[in-house]
Amino acid sequence: MHILLADDVGTQLLHGILSWDFLQFVVAFLSIFGLILTSAVILILAERKIMGWMQDRVGPMHTGPWGLLQTVADVGKLLLKEDIHVSSADKLVFLVAPSVFMAPVIATFAVLPFSPYIALPGSALATGLVFLVAMSSLDVVGVIMAGWSSNNKYSLIGGLRSAAQMISYELPLVLALIGVVILTSVLAGLPGYPSYGGQAGVGTISLVEIMKFQNVWQNTGIPVLDFIFRGFTPWRWFILVQPLMLVIYYTCGLAETNRAPFDLPEAESELVAGYLTEYSGMRWALFFLGEYGNMTIVSAITTYLFLGGFSGPGVAYLTDLNVPLWGWVGNILALVYFVLKVYLLCFVFIWVRSTLPRLRADQLMQFAWLILIPVTLANIIVTAFLYLVSDSLHLPAVVYLVVLGVVNWAGLFGFVWLVGRVTVSTTRRAQAPAIRAQLRSRPGAGVSTPVPALPLRDAVPARVPTLPQGAGVAAHRE
Repeated sequence: MHILLADDVGTQLLHGILSWDFLQFVVAFLSIFGLILTSAVILILAERKIMGWMQDRVGPMHTGPWGLLQTVADVGKLLLKEDIHVSSADKLVFLVAPSVFMAPVIATFAVLPFSPYIALPGSALATGLVFLVAMSSLDVVGVIMAGWSSNNKYSLIGGLRSAAQMISYELPLVLALIGVVILTSVLAGLPGYPSYGGQAGVGTISLVEIMKFQNVWQNTGIPVLDFIFRGFTPWRWFILVQPLMLVIYYTCGLAETNRAPFDLPEAESELVAGYLTEYSGMRWALFFLGEYGNMTIVSAITTYLFLGGFSGPGVAYLTDLNVPLWGWVGNILALVYFVLKVYLLCFVFIWVRSTLPRLRADQLMQFAWLILIPVTLANIIVTAFLYLVSDSLHLPAVVYLVVLGVVNWAGLFGFVWLVGRVTVSTTRRAQAPAIRAQLRSRPGAGVSTPVPALPLRDAVPARVPTLPQGAGVAAHRE
């Protein structure tokens, strides 16, 4: 009896190992693990090359052909570099902090499918969006641990500043996603759209289901059109209806990953290197691996919520044929489309770093609490209000979507104008004392007629029509 049971267990285990489900798990695990390890290396090289191109430089050129092996050499250097420990640090917390920072990044990839086939079992999680938000909010624990355990005032200040920044921008980040959930609730149950339990008005927070809401195509019987547009309808992507929320979510993603212009917690001009000051070798590299991993995650979530996920011409058509060969081709196409969209958004990360100057601490917090949160709350109210009006008037869903899109695009341009105006105003207010001191003469400065102190208008110096000759030179000499 025991021999038979052992044979049965061995047979079941063999069938499990040779099953398609186990093969799918192995392929997905290797793909995701490989992306985590190589994404940072690829993005660092791309960042150095792109920033060199934008700044009229050549970038890395000497290691490998066209400098393509520079980051590989950097990884080798970090692996061999001495791991220095601070003698007065809290050793256990100091050593564990990089792993705590990396763990949520790795866990997040469990619910990010790369194609219909390359996906871990967690990708079908119905609460995938909540899981992603929860994981993204845990990074701050590792940052605080690193800053506190280093026994360095700069590291401590950097850790606390990063905690304040990440917690502040977590709120508008979550609020920016509610508009997408409202759209799925509005569209659920309509012809061609998914429905849950046959009920209309029940939306979803699953990434895969949100992607399906953006790729709805009715078969026409024309092979060419069905091949291109089955599962690929870019005119239904949520970026057209909620562009403002895409910009706000992406902006909050910049702040969550401590990328420029929100990189105050680790800026050399601010805090040496912030919570990273006392780290070296691979422990230092783990923090940057987590940063670039978070860049990939933010870009992937943006792709799923606003850009149709891994959809593209031919993907759904080939995978629906139920032919293994064409199914593999369809999945490879889906993986290519997904990676292209993700790295296009990562390019925007690099573009922003090369373009925008670093914010001040007061501007950073003002931007989150006084601009982003009110704008996201207003978007939720407007989205719900327009739906109530259209539903009470029994208007088609397409009318609601068009009106909402027009309002949201107008809000996007208004948001850009508001940010520019507020940035100029806060900068001038901060520069007001220096400008007033420069334009005010002192006894013995060589100016025959003293220049009176400038009256302040909301802390901004008023314009002086004429200045005595030599006033600016004297102020400059001082």
